[in-house]
Amino acid sequence: MQRRVAWFVVGMLSSVLVPAIVRAEPTIVLPRPGQVGVGLQGQYGSLSKSGDLGELFGNGPGIAVRLRYRMRYERAIGLSFESHQLDARSTAGTADTSASQITMIMSGFDIYQLFGTRTRTTKMLSVGLGLMQPSVKLNDGETTFPDDGIYLSAGAGLERFFYHSLAFDLSTRYFAIFQHGQTTHDVQASLGIIFYASY
Repeated sequence: MQRRVAWFVVGMLSSVLVPAIVRAEPTIVLPRPGQVGVGLQGQYGSLSKSGDLGELFGNGPGIAVRLRYRMRYERAIGLSFESHQLDARSTAGTADTSASQITMIMSGFDIYQLFGTRTRTTKMLSVGLGLMQPSVKLNDGETTFPDDGIYLSAGAGLERFFYHSLAFDLSTRYFAIFQHGQTTHDVQASLGIIFYASY
Protein backbone atom coordinates (compact mmCIF):
# COMPACT_ATOMS: atom_id res chain seq x y z
CA MET A 1 0.00 0.00 0.00
CA GLN A 2 2.77 2.43 0.95
CA ARG A 3 4.63 1.55 -2.24
CA ARG A 4 1.55 2.37 -4.33
CA VAL A 5 1.15 5.70 -2.55
CA ALA A 6 4.84 6.51 -3.11
CA TRP A 7 4.57 5.74 -6.83
CA PHE A 8 1.38 7.80 -7.04
CA VAL A 9 3.13 10.79 -5.41
CA VAL A 10 6.15 10.40 -7.71
CA GLY A 11 3.84 10.23 -10.72
CA MET A 12 1.92 13.33 -9.67
CA LEU A 13 5.09 15.32 -9.01
CA SER A 14 6.56 14.22 -12.35
CA SER A 15 3.44 15.24 -14.24
CA VAL A 16 3.60 18.71 -12.66
CA LEU A 17 7.35 19.41 -12.45
CA VAL A 18 8.68 17.94 -15.71
CA PRO A 19 6.47 20.03 -18.02
CA ALA A 20 7.26 23.13 -15.93
CA ILE A 21 11.00 22.51 -16.27
CA VAL A 22 10.68 21.89 -20.01
CA ARG A 23 8.64 25.08 -20.47
CA ALA A 24 10.95 27.21 -18.32
CA GLU A 25 13.00 29.72 -20.25
CA PRO A 26 16.67 29.49 -19.30
CA THR A 27 18.36 32.65 -18.11
CA ILE A 28 20.53 34.00 -20.91
CA VAL A 29 23.31 36.48 -20.17
CA LEU A 30 24.61 37.86 -23.46
CA PRO A 31 28.29 38.87 -23.53
CA ARG A 32 29.22 42.53 -23.51
CA PRO A 33 32.20 44.35 -25.05
CA GLY A 34 35.28 43.54 -23.01
CA GLN A 35 34.31 39.96 -22.19
CA VAL A 36 36.43 36.98 -23.17
CA GLY A 37 34.98 33.70 -24.39
CA VAL A 38 36.76 30.35 -24.04
CA GLY A 39 35.59 27.69 -26.48
CA LEU A 40 36.24 24.02 -27.22
CA GLN A 41 35.23 22.41 -30.52
CA GLY A 42 35.42 19.03 -32.18
CA GLN A 43 36.18 19.08 -35.89
CA TYR A 44 36.22 17.07 -39.07
CA GLY A 45 38.07 18.20 -42.16
CA SER A 46 39.56 17.40 -45.52
CA LEU A 47 42.54 18.42 -47.65
CA SER A 48 42.19 18.94 -51.37
CA LYS A 49 44.60 17.08 -53.64
CA SER A 50 46.96 20.02 -54.00
CA GLY A 51 50.46 20.71 -52.69
CA ASP A 52 52.72 18.18 -50.99
CA LEU A 53 50.31 17.71 -48.08
CA GLY A 54 47.14 17.32 -50.12
CA GLU A 55 48.69 14.71 -52.40
CA LEU A 56 49.51 12.48 -49.41
CA PHE A 57 46.73 13.12 -46.87
CA GLY A 58 42.94 13.23 -46.99
CA ASN A 59 40.34 13.39 -44.20
CA GLY A 60 40.29 13.22 -40.44
CA PRO A 61 39.13 14.61 -37.07
CA GLY A 62 40.50 17.46 -35.01
CA ILE A 63 40.03 19.59 -31.93
CA ALA A 64 40.15 23.36 -31.44
CA VAL A 65 40.48 25.73 -28.48
CA ARG A 66 39.43 29.31 -29.16
CA LEU A 67 39.71 32.55 -27.20
CA ARG A 68 37.37 35.29 -28.38
CA TYR A 69 37.43 38.86 -27.07
CA ARG A 70 34.25 40.86 -27.72
CA MET A 71 34.77 44.46 -28.83
CA ARG A 72 32.49 47.37 -29.64
CA TYR A 73 30.68 47.82 -32.95
CA GLU A 74 29.94 44.09 -33.28
CA ARG A 75 33.56 43.06 -33.70
CA ALA A 76 35.82 40.59 -31.94
CA ILE A 77 39.40 39.36 -32.03
CA GLY A 78 40.66 35.98 -30.99
CA LEU A 79 43.31 33.30 -30.81
CA SER A 80 42.82 29.79 -32.19
CA PHE A 81 44.77 26.64 -31.34
CA GLU A 82 43.79 23.66 -33.48
CA SER A 83 45.01 20.12 -34.07
CA HIS A 84 44.03 18.56 -37.43
CA GLN A 85 44.74 14.83 -37.69
CA LEU A 86 44.48 13.47 -41.23
CA ASP A 87 44.97 9.94 -42.55
CA ALA A 88 47.16 9.15 -45.52
CA ARG A 89 45.54 8.55 -48.89
CA SER A 90 45.76 5.06 -50.36
CA THR A 91 48.35 6.37 -52.83
CA ALA A 92 50.80 7.15 -50.00
CA GLY A 93 52.26 3.61 -50.12
CA THR A 94 52.72 0.72 -47.69
CA ALA A 95 56.49 0.82 -47.16
CA ASP A 96 57.75 1.30 -43.61
CA THR A 97 58.98 4.77 -44.49
CA SER A 98 55.68 5.81 -46.08
CA ALA A 99 53.43 8.26 -44.24
CA SER A 100 50.37 6.93 -42.41
CA GLN A 101 49.06 10.08 -40.70
CA ILE A 102 49.76 13.76 -40.26
CA THR A 103 48.98 16.04 -37.34
CA MET A 104 48.89 19.75 -38.14
CA ILE A 105 49.02 22.16 -35.20
CA MET A 106 47.48 25.47 -36.27
CA SER A 107 48.08 28.52 -34.07
CA GLY A 108 46.71 31.82 -35.23
CA PHE A 109 45.07 35.20 -34.77
CA ASP A 110 41.46 35.81 -35.88
CA ILE A 111 39.32 38.88 -36.57
CA TYR A 112 35.52 38.54 -36.44
CA GLN A 113 32.64 40.63 -37.74
CA LEU A 114 29.55 39.81 -35.67
CA PHE A 115 25.86 40.12 -36.48
CA GLY A 116 22.92 40.07 -34.05
CA THR A 117 24.93 40.44 -30.83
CA ARG A 118 21.79 41.43 -28.89
CA THR A 119 19.99 38.20 -29.73
CA ARG A 120 20.48 34.61 -28.58
CA THR A 121 22.05 33.72 -31.93
CA THR A 122 25.14 35.67 -32.96
CA LYS A 123 26.32 35.11 -36.53
CA MET A 124 29.91 35.83 -37.54
CA LEU A 125 32.40 36.02 -40.37
CA SER A 126 36.11 35.61 -39.67
CA VAL A 127 39.54 35.91 -41.25
CA GLY A 128 42.77 34.65 -39.73
CA LEU A 129 46.51 34.29 -40.07
CA GLY A 130 48.76 31.78 -38.35
CA LEU A 131 51.47 29.15 -38.20
CA MET A 132 51.07 25.50 -39.23
CA GLN A 133 53.42 22.98 -37.57
CA PRO A 134 53.20 19.43 -39.01
CA SER A 135 54.32 16.08 -37.65
CA VAL A 136 54.07 12.96 -39.81
CA LYS A 137 53.73 9.44 -38.43
CA LEU A 138 55.27 6.72 -40.64
CA ASN A 139 54.12 3.12 -41.07
CA ASP A 140 57.04 1.90 -38.92
CA GLY A 141 55.92 4.09 -35.99
CA GLU A 142 58.59 6.76 -36.42
CA THR A 143 57.63 10.43 -36.48
CA THR A 144 59.13 13.08 -38.74
CA PHE A 145 58.77 16.84 -38.54
CA PRO A 146 58.55 18.57 -41.94
CA ASP A 147 59.09 22.31 -42.31
CA ASP A 148 56.51 24.64 -40.83
CA GLY A 149 54.11 26.61 -43.00
CA ILE A 150 51.85 29.62 -42.67
CA TYR A 151 48.13 29.84 -43.34
CA LEU A 152 45.39 32.29 -44.15
CA SER A 153 41.84 31.39 -43.14
CA ALA A 154 38.30 32.55 -43.82
CA GLY A 155 35.22 31.29 -42.04
CA ALA A 156 31.60 31.66 -41.04
CA GLY A 157 29.77 30.52 -37.95
CA LEU A 158 27.33 31.21 -35.17
CA GLU A 159 26.98 31.18 -31.40
CA ARG A 160 23.61 30.04 -30.00
CA PHE A 161 23.25 30.85 -26.29
CA PHE A 162 21.32 28.26 -24.32
CA TYR A 163 22.15 28.83 -20.63
CA HIS A 164 23.58 31.92 -18.93
CA SER A 165 26.78 32.72 -20.87
CA LEU A 166 27.15 29.27 -22.47
CA ALA A 167 26.60 28.94 -26.20
CA PHE A 168 26.85 26.31 -28.88
CA ASP A 169 29.68 27.31 -31.24
CA LEU A 170 29.27 26.12 -34.82
CA SER A 171 31.64 27.15 -37.60
CA THR A 172 33.27 26.17 -40.85
CA ARG A 173 36.67 27.40 -42.00
CA TYR A 174 38.77 27.34 -45.12
CA PHE A 175 42.57 27.34 -44.75
CA ALA A 176 45.09 28.15 -47.47
CA ILE A 177 48.34 26.58 -46.22
CA PHE A 178 51.59 27.82 -47.77
CA GLN A 179 54.60 25.50 -47.55
CA HIS A 180 57.61 24.99 -49.86
CA GLY A 181 56.17 27.43 -52.38
CA GLN A 182 52.99 25.35 -52.74
CA THR A 183 49.44 25.88 -51.50
CA THR A 184 47.29 23.22 -49.82
CA HIS A 185 43.56 23.78 -49.29
CA ASP A 186 42.00 22.61 -46.01
CA VAL A 187 38.30 22.79 -45.05
CA GLN A 188 37.15 22.13 -41.48
CA ALA A 189 33.66 21.95 -39.92
CA SER A 190 33.57 22.47 -36.14
CA LEU A 191 30.98 22.14 -33.37
CA GLY A 192 31.41 22.78 -29.66
CA ILE A 193 30.61 25.17 -26.82
CA ILE A 194 31.93 28.56 -25.72
CA PHE A 195 31.70 30.20 -22.31
CA TYR A 196 31.99 33.94 -21.70
CA ALA A 197 33.43 34.81 -18.29
CA SER A 198 31.49 37.51 -16.47
CA TYR A 199 33.08 40.40 -14.61
